[in-house]
Amino acid sequence: MAMDKLISKKKPFFPLTDGMIDYLKYYNRWVDSPISYSDLLRFSGSIVVYNDKDEDTLWVRAFYTDSEREHIDHNLKKIYTLLHSDGNESSLPYLNVDAIDYCTFGNSKPFRIKIRNVLNDNFTYFYVKKTDASRVCGLEFEHMLSPYNLNFFVNTETLIEEHIAGIPGDEFIKNHLKNCSAAEQSQIAKEYVKFNERSMIRLLGDMRAYNYVIVPTHDFDQVIYKIRAIDFDQQSFEGKLSVYRPQFFKENFPIMELVRKRLNHDSIVQYKIEERSIVAKRLISFERRVAKLVKQMKLTPLTLPENLENLKQEIYNFTKDEAFRHCQNMGDVMQAAFAYVKSNYENVSLNKLF
Repeated sequence: MAMDKLISKKKPFFPLTDGMIDYLKYYNRWVDSPISYSDLLRFSGSIVVYNDKDEDTLWVRAFYTDSEREHIDHNLKKIYTLLHSDGNESSLPYLNVDAIDYCTFGNSKPFRIKIRNVLNDNFTYFYVKKTDASRVCGLEFEHMLSPYNLNFFVNTETLIEEHIAGIPGDEFIKNHLKNCSAAEQSQIAKEYVKFNERSMIRLLGDMRAYNYVIVPTHDFDQVIYKIRAIDFDQQSFEGKLSVYRPQFFKENFPIMELVRKRLNHDSIVQYKIEERSIVAKRLISFERRVAKLVKQMKLTPLTLPENLENLKQEIYNFTKDEAFRHCQNMGDVMQAAFAYVKSNYENVSLNKLF
């Protein structure tokens, strides 16, 4: 199925409600940022950023007037200290803003900030984006329901996200996948089945190859591969269930070929059940926090009415769970989805006990 048939239209930005703001403050996600996304838009010039193969990365390096740059650099370093430590400014003299890059592709159009420690030349990145309620929900669900913790801050205008390290999925498929051994390919196929299942359960859409990374970790005599989402813009917005299933994007077909080649049907079913069980356990562990977030999602516009109507019908067709047919908003859909996953997990657990 072609991507342009899956993604219906450009997603609008949804503002935070007062209740969502209270939720974010309660869980220490709120920050009065010293600089805003709109401040960074005031660059006076830019040049294209190329990769090491002289290919356009679709990022441009932004340049500012001297007076603007001094103010911007100082405040970006303050954000770095808030994101990675306690906000203590004693380390500011040892930090340098090496680059401010602006992405010209996609919906969120983020700024990527490269911060370098001048004492040892270690560097890291973080991102400055426009605040969007559905993206905030996506980040929170990733933090609670995936194997990975996420560090981010937000206010009414600006969202600050830490960098998620890894090899972009499209680059991995193009340049690295062919060099993987048969055992490594089987492991990647397994992780992709789990990633696909996890994305569908928590309704994280548009997981095309450039919206996730492959993370290799060396472990004794082998390399372990994990898959992490890096873009959360399409959380609970689209009206087609297939958008929340990465397997249907043509950019991911090479890995789907691996799944078909390396895993039999029983293995695929086994890994899906494993991932549902893991997500169910996380839902139980974060029960109060998930419930509070879902409550605010019910009160926050996160999609279009036609998307909601179509999605709840498609999920009902998929699960035959009547709860989805009565959903009035995306918060209801998420609540029904999580209840469905937990119910199946509890039933399986009881069957194992008796």
